[in-house]
Amino acid sequence: MQAPIIYASFDRVPAPKGAATHIEAFARALARARGPVDLVTIAAPADPASGAPERARWDGVSHVPLTIHGRHLIERVMHFRGQMLAWWGQRRAPIAHVRSIYEGYPLACSKGRLCDQLVYEVNGLPSIELKYHYPAVADDHELLAKLTAQEQTVLDAADVVLTPSGVTAAYLTQRGVARERVHVIPNGVDLGRFHYRPVTPWTSRALKLLYCGTLTSWQGLHHAIDALARLRRDVPATLTVVGPARSRQRRRLLARVRKLGLDRAVTLRDPVPQAALAALHHQHDVVLAPLPANDRNLVQGCSPLKILEAMAAGTPLIATDLPVVRALARHRREALLVKPTGAKSLAKALRDALAELYEHPALADSLSRAARARVESEFRWDIAGAALLRAYDRLA
Repeated sequence: MQAPIIYASFDRVPAPKGAATHIEAFARALARARGPVDLVTIAAPADPASGAPERARWDGVSHVPLTIHGRHLIERVMHFRGQMLAWWGQRRAPIAHVRSIYEGYPLACSKGRLCDQLVYEVNGLPSIELKYHYPAVADDHELLAKLTAQEQTVLDAADVVLTPSGVTAAYLTQRGVARERVHVIPNGVDLGRFHYRPVTPWTSRALKLLYCGTLTSWQGLHHAIDALARLRRDVPATLTVVGPARSRQRRRLLARVRKLGLDRAVTLRDPVPQAALAALHHQHDVVLAPLPANDRNLVQGCSPLKILEAMAAGTPLIATDLPVVRALARHRREALLVKPTGAKSLAKALRDALAELYEHPALADSLSRAARARVESEFRWDIAGAALLRAYDRLA
């Protein structure tokens, strides 16, 4: 019997997050084309009826959900690593596929014993990203040096390096990764879940805005809140925020909302499954993706699912004019891309773009149709899956 590929990730699966969506698409593609896959992840919350962790049930994929404990991130990482290696035991996988240093570092250190070949899928790098979740990390130079060293260990051990962003690929080559080992595979969308709906006229009612994502500063929600306050001086509008939030982040956001007098204009919602998220897109008029110009977005890079999902649903998109966004949508073709110029803040640039869409419904309709067409031709999960298999062919 063929030994399974082991796909390990320090992510919760199943979960209403982009990471879980990406993992599902890649695990299914590998199972269909290359045989069985053992998927090792953090366990989702236990099913209330059975008390057992919920498992992903996909053809050809055996899900191993690991329940982890710890007061803080490092404790949880170390517990996950211990549980993963205990489960691994004496196995020797033909291919180990990892998404971060959290699961990847111990495998890279023992690569010769645990697997024949290693695939490192770089979606984020803790040496850059962690400070946006834990601000004190920015001043902990010893921790940042350890994170960078662990990243480099996994990069050096990897036979193939995958990333969804050309910006990330350029950064990895600066870190010494040979360009021929790096494969750029943009994210995709399930067009069955995110079906298209034409723009609904809004000139006689309030404009309904949607923001999807976390409340971390690199996502730029604060710019969307400020833009809403500016817009409402002239145009009736509301904003729905969908995504996970720590209690501290929620308190800070609500304080900003109250200060700007937006208590009745802003609604916070917890993360929702993909089908419900698609329905939310169709209940709103414009999606905002106000990514700031920082090292998370300009140096590390990303391939934001929120942008592709808005484009697929046909909900007009306003986003920041950054290289990671331009790789997915072109200004005035599939989206309105804004950037601060001179004294103009990002919030004011967003407000001006919203006002333009409000006043020109034909532009919104044009962006909607072109965005859906581009996703259909370039950003489907089956396209990403085919690119993944071509990268795997390099392992032969």
